[in-house]
Amino acid sequence: MADPFSSSSENVIQRVINVSVTTHSPPENLEDLYQINQTCDFISQRHFQKVALQFPDDLLVDSVAIAAEIEKNCKVNVYILGDTSYGSCCVDEVAAEHVGADCIIHYGRSCLSPSKRLPLMYVFGKRPIDVEKCVSAFKELYPDPQSHIIILYEVNYVHAINDLLKFLSPEYPTLVASDLVVEGENCYRHSYIKIQHNDSCVSDPDSNQVICQFGRQFSLKHGMSISDYSMFYIGQEGATLTNFMMTWNRCSFSSFDPATAKGRTESVSINRALMKRYYAIERAKDANVVGILVGTLGVANYLNIIQQLKEVIHRAGKKSYMFAMGKLNVPKLANFLEIDIFVLVACPENSLLDSSEFYKPVVTPFEMEVACNRNREWSEEYVTDFRHLLPGGKSHVPLAEQQDCDETDVSLITGALRSNYLLNSEPEESSCSSSLVPRNQTLTVANTKSAASFLSGRSWRGLEQNLGETPVVKAVEGRRGIAIAYEEEGTS
Repeated sequence: MADPFSSSSENVIQRVINVSVTTHSPPENLEDLYQINQTCDFISQRHFQKVALQFPDDLLVDSVAIAAEIEKNCKVNVYILGDTSYGSCCVDEVAAEHVGADCIIHYGRSCLSPSKRLPLMYVFGKRPIDVEKCVSAFKELYPDPQSHIIILYEVNYVHAINDLLKFLSPEYPTLVASDLVVEGENCYRHSYIKIQHNDSCVSDPDSNQVICQFGRQFSLKHGMSISDYSMFYIGQEGATLTNFMMTWNRCSFSSFDPATAKGRTESVSINRALMKRYYAIERAKDANVVGILVGTLGVANYLNIIQQLKEVIHRAGKKSYMFAMGKLNVPKLANFLEIDIFVLVACPENSLLDSSEFYKPVVTPFEMEVACNRNREWSEEYVTDFRHLLPGGKSHVPLAEQQDCDETDVSLITGALRSNYLLNSEPEESSCSSSLVPRNQTLTVANTKSAASFLSGRSWRGLEQNLGETPVVKAVEGRRGIAIAYEEEGTS
């Protein structure tokens, strides 16, 4: 009897693997789902010649048919951007510039982060939703008609919000539905989205304030704060909901999942999630070497926050290195053992990376600032949008002034003393920049290690050419087959 775990190379080539394949949308539904006529109007009116279509993985199955329709109707060159460098929710302007595109059509789910290089049109698509079941779930979750509730939703369900309000608004007079808003002059205005040309919102005279965040805008009643409202979210559990719950962590959340047609009260402990993030901040305080991960090349002002992170890390007496490696995974980051902690610069939805499987923690720019900037304190505010941390942003905190080198505190993780000083912005003027830093009167010292010193101590340093040291030999024929069973080994 042949060994079931051994096989020849021929059998491997003929082996069939069953994978799930997303079915194509019916041709008659493409116009309604992907707004092809509106897209062609956007292209023709602005006389674009090269158009980049950006699709998430789940919509690539329809990409060829959509591109063919646009080419036929507009007589333009169309390029399909299938694999984005970072998250598919962000506009991949870099990939579009590689083909010299004049504009981008972004399909599917989006974080609505502002982009400023190329003209842009969003096509969210229309995911199916049973409005009547959504209304029933809403009434079960909120039996009091006087409840103050804000409706949030994934962008794919914006098409159903007006129908939902027709059922709920007469019975719930204080109900508020958020609008989709995109910053920038290059974004195309259509029936589902508003364009905001500046960073400030104009307050409604009848309301206390207007909240503009994460591409959503809604007004609060006069005399009330956002913590006085409950949030009703329409969409699947994922990064969007997590981002909302972490930012508005003093609000109670409920949700309706259109895929299962069921509503529920979100029982995830936000306090527990915040404590996990606070633990990551303590790890950042203990770190000596920080890796800045570039998680976006399209979100506006990402270069500014990188420069600010370099400054705040340097002023805290730590070393920083910058990495641009596309989509993150465990093996990629495991190659840099000299890094004590990573800080990810990305859109708000991709910043909250679950790093439990990674060898080193991954924190957000806000968390790194809490760890390094003595003027910024941990409070109920949690910032996922790095633009708010920049000068002029609503959560910006200036860097602390220089402090004495011998100032110390105690790590809440290791219990050991750690240096907590700030350097001057100019390295040569700092009296604290040395290889040995005195921490206290007992002459405890700490090595400020660098990546170079770490690399020099490694037994293996990667692929090296060793020119002139490797002997030259003739090429010989190697084994045939696969590693589990080479042809000359036979089968048992």
